[in-house]
Amino acid sequence: MLFISLMCLGFVVAFIGTLAGSGGLIGMPALMLLGVPVHGAIATAKFSNMFSSFSSFYVLLKKKELIFYDALKLIPFAIGGGFLGGLLTSHISGEIMNFVAIILLSGAFVLSLLKKPIQTPIDDWKPSPRTYPYLFGISMYDGMFGPGQATMLMYTFLLNGASFIKAMAFTRFQTFVSCFAAFFPYLLSGHFHWKIGIFFAAGSIAGAQTAVRIAPKISTKYLKWLLNAVTILLILQLLWKAFL
Repeated sequence: MLFISLMCLGFVVAFIGTLAGSGGLIGMPALMLLGVPVHGAIATAKFSNMFSSFSSFYVLLKKKELIFYDALKLIPFAIGGGFLGGLLTSHISGEIMNFVAIILLSGAFVLSLLKKPIQTPIDDWKPSPRTYPYLFGISMYDGMFGPGQATMLMYTFLLNGASFIKAMAFTRFQTFVSCFAAFFPYLLSGHFHWKIGIFFAAGSIAGAQTAVRIAPKISTKYLKWLLNAVTILLILQLLWKAFL
């Protein structure tokens, strides 16, 4: 029964996370309710995200939603940030990371309401060098904590002119790389439990594949509403953890 619960949970987390980010809004608390320690829950999320994010990115790559060479440019920032975040996680309290997440997500949400995305041809869009410091910082946050990371990436790409599907593709690739880099410090420190991780990852792959296939069939307007709604819920959850 536990393994079935893990697979179902992984499916829901990856489905929401692929479409709007912040699957950790559900996954992290649920894993801890199932008895997984906080560092083990983070390690499980990193492990499952490696597979689910790459599987969804691969589908979008096959559909030519992005050029692979453009995605490769993100690797140094995702690896460096994710690995550094994984190393620093034991030295920074969860309370501090909560406040960092609240500030970053609130800022991104307000910008999304006030700032109109840059209008560029979809086929020509790629992340500009000015986004690299933000991508490094978000990957470092992902290595340390995680919930809200994909949402921050989505906003970063959307506010710089990407279409929703292209933003999703780059977000899934960077999530794959940063989680890959961040996972190993957790593995080496003994926080990862293979049985939990494998079943959770199996559900995550199915959820990501489902989401990436239905996303092009959903109006961009509704996808952005979903992104904003998930962001608000995540901010409220982080505020509740911070003050209660």
